[in-house]
Amino acid sequence: MAEIRPFSAYRPAPGLEAKIAALPYDVYNRQEACEVVRENPESFLAIDRAETGFGPEVDTYAPEVYERAAKLLRDRIAEGKFIREEKPCYYIYQQTMDGRSQTGIVACASIDDYCNSVIKKHENTRADKEQDRIRHVDTCNMQTGPIFLAYRASGVLKKIIADAKIEEPVYDFTSEDGIGHKVWIIGDDKRISDIYEEFSHIPAVYIADGHHRCASAVKVGLKRREENPGYTGEEEFNYFLSVLFPDEELHIMDYNRVVRDLNGYHIEDFLTEVARSFQVEKKGPEPFRPGRKGEFGMYLEGQWYCLRAKVEILSQDAVDGLDVSLLQKHLLEPVLGIQDPKTDKRIDFVGGIRGLEELERRVHTDMKVAFSMYPTSIGELFAVADAGRLMPPKSTWFEPKLRSGLFLHTL
Repeated sequence: MAEIRPFSAYRPAPGLEAKIAALPYDVYNRQEACEVVRENPESFLAIDRAETGFGPEVDTYAPEVYERAAKLLRDRIAEGKFIREEKPCYYIYQQTMDGRSQTGIVACASIDDYCNSVIKKHENTRADKEQDRIRHVDTCNMQTGPIFLAYRASGVLKKIIADAKIEEPVYDFTSEDGIGHKVWIIGDDKRISDIYEEFSHIPAVYIADGHHRCASAVKVGLKRREENPGYTGEEEFNYFLSVLFPDEELHIMDYNRVVRDLNGYHIEDFLTEVARSFQVEKKGPEPFRPGRKGEFGMYLEGQWYCLRAKVEILSQDAVDGLDVSLLQKHLLEPVLGIQDPKTDKRIDFVGGIRGLEELERRVHTDMKVAFSMYPTSIGELFAVADAGRLMPPKSTWFEPKLRSGLFLHTL
């Protein structure tokens, strides 16, 4: 069962929350991050991506980058730009995008639950990507980017959240990308006890987004245990910053594919090969968005096609039955020669937030063919994780993204 604890957050001083809150560190390249910080020096990105304070001659992962992050954080706390809750609390965090809201509970999850698979993952992580956040968290002595967790909806938690949202939020702002953000504090002992108790009856929670941040936070905690052999398990380094959302409120967007060439095929021969596993229907020049599972859009030479998986390639297997698996196994690999989508430079991935027009733009510039996907469902994500399996790369795209800097968890 899950241990989900309240904590004493550092959070922005009232009035600074809109300036401080930042998109996750990994949605920007270095140049983009520098531009954000230049336009808004208060952005938490200045801490999350402290290389923005150096010229290009300083490596992104140089020791002085992490030291700068820790100093900036200490200085801003000392300047009163962050305040700390007097007692451990839970927080309610609501995000609204395009009229749709999702509301999560901000809390700390247990590194033991991660190690024992009570917290379930659906992606592998790369050690090199983990190392950056391990050093950042360890040097700052603070977790700054929450992990996006999901759980099967609970009536008890739904009622507690609804009651809390009747009260006045401590934060209420709209970020530059049009996303609305509201935060409430749950500080009374009865509600805190009820939330803790309800999560203790939930058998599993799931990493929706942030696998690398999660693995890094856990490894820092395990490192601190080695450094403190007398640890009790109650120390803050045994827990990591999370926002937990009920499955019924989450929205997964499509995660689309673009490929640089047709692997030597002429268009007619390529379409013939595709038709071995898919029914191919020409749609015309208007963007085609798949309307159901097993259906794909394809953009080629200024034309959109609808591809429907033939019955013989469908599967009830939790992984093989995913649309991303069907496309990979029956088109990208055998026809286009994409053996490993993680490493092949001929394929790229485009998040659904960018729209189908971005697929057309890529085909008109640096790519040859694009595929629009029907989104993976949260139920499919849970099924893969429950089976102890892993999804193919780039299977899910969650929006909106959690903001960094609104809640900080000290170790």
